[in-house]
Formats: sequence, C-alpha cells, structure tokens
Amino acid sequence: MEVINTLAATQSAGRLQQERKTYPTPARLLLDARGSLPLDKAGAALLCHVISLRYAQGAIILPAHRAFKDWPPICNHDSTLPSAILDRLLHPAETVIIDGKSFRMKGQSEQ
Repeated sequence: MEVINTLAATQSAGRLQQERKTYPTPARLLLDARGSLPLDKAGAALLCHVISLRYAQGAIILPAHRAFKDWPPICNHDSTLPSAILDRLLHPAETVIIDGKSFRMKGQSEQ
C-alpha cells in the first residue's frame, strides 16, 4: 500500500510528523489494496496510525479483498492492530459487501 511505503520512508527520513498532517485534511481518503498484501508489524502500525488520525475527521474508503476475520494473518498474525483498525473504521461506517465474480473477469470464459 503506497501510504504505508510513504510513511515508512518519511519516518526513516525523520519527517513523519510533517507527513502525517496530510491525512486528516482531505474530504475523502482512499486507501486501496488493503487485504491483498501482507503487512509487517511496522506497516500495520502505520496503517492504524493513519486511520486513527482520520477517525471522525473525514471519510475513509478502504476496499478490502478479504473478510475482516481474515485480517490478523495479513497484519503479521497480530489480532490487536486489526481490531483497533476495524474499531475505528466500523464505528461510524457504512459497510458495503459485494459478493460475486470480479468485474475484471467479466466476459472471460470459464476454463
């Protein structure tokens, strides 16, 4: 996830405090690809930090490709960080579950 890579790089450069000020201000924050790539403990903590900054500040759009119950293995087998993330995301959220075949697969024949 690009936001985690950006935050990790700014943290290494000593500019994390400055970079984190950019996340609470947009009207909508799209965090894409969550659920498809595993995170190490530091990456999961950075994601939790961004979501905590956004909590009650503005909309977060987070497409998840896996069920919430499957998030601990993605977050380095830690159940605490996914729980904190989901607590902040789901409290004021409207969850939309789309079940079915991928739109990208539309029109392709079954093999």
